[in-house]
Amino acid sequence: MSYLELYKTGELAQRITELKELLEPCRLCPRECGASRISGERGECGAGQEAEISGFGPHFGEEPPLVGKGGSGTIFFAFCSLRCVFCQNFEISRGKDKYSVKTVELAEIMLELQERGCVNINLVTPTHYIPQILDALLAACERGLKLPLVYNCSGYERLEILRKLDQIVDIYLPDIKYANEEIALKYSRISDYPRVAKEAVKEMHHQVGDLVLDKKGAAVKGLLIRHLVMPGGLAGTAELMKFIAQDVSPNSWINIMDQYYPTYLAHRYPEISRRITRKEFLGALAAAEEASPDFQLV
Repeated sequence: MSYLELYKTGELAQRITELKELLEPCRLCPRECGASRISGERGECGAGQEAEISGFGPHFGEEPPLVGKGGSGTIFFAFCSLRCVFCQNFEISRGKDKYSVKTVELAEIMLELQERGCVNINLVTPTHYIPQILDALLAACERGLKLPLVYNCSGYERLEILRKLDQIVDIYLPDIKYANEEIALKYSRISDYPRVAKEAVKEMHHQVGDLVLDKKGAAVKGLLIRHLVMPGGLAGTAELMKFIAQDVSPNSWINIMDQYYPTYLAHRYPEISRRITRKEFLGALAAAEEASPDFQLV
């Protein structure tokens, strides 16, 4: 894996040092809230000094290229920089289900997932814990970790941080949620999401390219984009598919997801207090096909 080369040269340790400097004041995500996290203060996202997770294990519910035969070695990190009112994992994203893990414990989790036959290490909402995660990655490298690293995120990422992850992350798995700023502000409490996410996805593709599979059909490197179809076309699916085709890659791998359901605070918003219809989902698939017949839909 790419990170092994950086580990051998000492570059991985240097990147960790640089990222730790962004913990106080915290500037890891685009909110740049400035919390003194090393001193124990929690950021706007809720994250503090130590990494906190809700659990880990082989996950077979991810996209087929990420699952392989042994499952995706998923680690669910607590908290999130977004405030999605329909979050399907709100117990985790709001920190209701969490426990702290030190560097050595997180490294042991990665090694355990490898030992259990997982095909990758899948970091779910890792943005606000990147220095801590890479500290653990360094320790795991010393003990033989060699699985692809998956960066499974909301798409709301700082370019400066992503560039420090170049040649560390093997597979980027971002959401691209909204095309419209007002919609993003209303449902995720962040107005600049469309601009930030588009730039982030372009940077991710620049680093790793289109998804590459091994002979067994498991992903080893590349970009896989997720897009959740929302009721009434509120996500702006057609516009986002055109953006991906024109500005990222016409051969992009995309998971157009139909599992939206009204949970958490969605009942407060009548327009999203229902599931999507079959017609809406088929319309999203048609928009992707129209944007690029070469998209790989998973």
